[in-house]
Amino acid sequence: MTLHELETPVLVLDRIKMERNIARLCGRLAPFGVTLRPHVKTNKSAEVTSRIGAPGTPVTVSTLKEAGYFLDHGWNDILYAVGIVPSKLPHVEDLMRRGARLTLLLDNVEAARALAVWCRERALSVPVLIEIDTDGHRSGVKPEDPSLLDIAAALGDEEITGARLAGVLTHAGDSYNCRSAEAIEALAEQERAGAVRAAERLRAAGHRAPVVSVGSTPTAHFARSLAGVTEVRAGVFVFFDLVMRGIGVCDTDDIALSVLCTVIGHQREKGWLITDAGWMAMSRDRGTAKQPVDQGYGLVCDIDGKPLSDLVMIDANQEHGIVRHRADPAATPMLPIGTLLRVLPNHACATAAQHGAYAVVAGGTALEAQWTRFGGW
Repeated sequence: MTLHELETPVLVLDRIKMERNIARLCGRLAPFGVTLRPHVKTNKSAEVTSRIGAPGTPVTVSTLKEAGYFLDHGWNDILYAVGIVPSKLPHVEDLMRRGARLTLLLDNVEAARALAVWCRERALSVPVLIEIDTDGHRSGVKPEDPSLLDIAAALGDEEITGARLAGVLTHAGDSYNCRSAEAIEALAEQERAGAVRAAERLRAAGHRAPVVSVGSTPTAHFARSLAGVTEVRAGVFVFFDLVMRGIGVCDTDDIALSVLCTVIGHQREKGWLITDAGWMAMSRDRGTAKQPVDQGYGLVCDIDGKPLSDLVMIDANQEHGIVRHRADPAATPMLPIGTLLRVLPNHACATAAQHGAYAVVAGGTALEAQWTRFGGW
């Protein structure tokens, strides 16, 4: 079977490009002597994750459903990298009773106290990382914030039962807003230095903090030093996307994910091609809108995955995509009804989340396999 025989829209994964992307990051991190703990929220697939590391290797998840899925498929060293709250602790306990070696994350005294009490009551030992804010992007406490030591004190250093402080974690999410390699390098050093400083403060106060976890796809590729870091997390590096292309982390040809769609109509006076892939197939993500080159809802390629000159999906309805020349509607080629196109996504995580499977190819249009993926919480 080939892509020409599939009913569209379809999520297409180029295995050759994916494996090249994985090898690139693994090769880059190898000299630093750190552990790669991939963030599997991007791919949500045992088949994809097994190409990064065999079952049993460390992974990062963003939902407890992901934790359960990967536990069922042989991955038991799991970091749940979203702040824990009491309502999710019964689910955590179930996963641990089933054999998961879960590490949890938090950034406030209230959650630390609640977790400590819960662990003692159930005679469970749970390693915990404190989230550090190194760039003002999202959650966490600043490396010099006095509350860092208060959180650690609320957790304690329980060896047998209880919440056990294991170290610190940070995510340089602001790297997605960088506009040059030099800016990403600087943010990578800021990320590293902030996390290491927080761990040093904890140790100086008498707490054990063996884990220093950092990571984002941009900083993982541009860090010049990882001194003091024990593990690096990244997720979208497996597929890459137009946002990563826009900040110079990858080239367009590195993007392994696309959405196969069909031309179903024309609006000639507007210079529009209408396709059967709207925002339900591409997602609403417009991550390139603030970049120097706005890719609309995605960059349009031919069936072989080669970009068509300045064609982008400029707009999207639920099940309809509107494709037009980037600058000149009159230059839009009125491709025949039934023409198959592939659209590269702005954000691989968001686009993949719209689909239940990957149609796997190996650089061409022949269908090599179909790999399932899951969604939801």
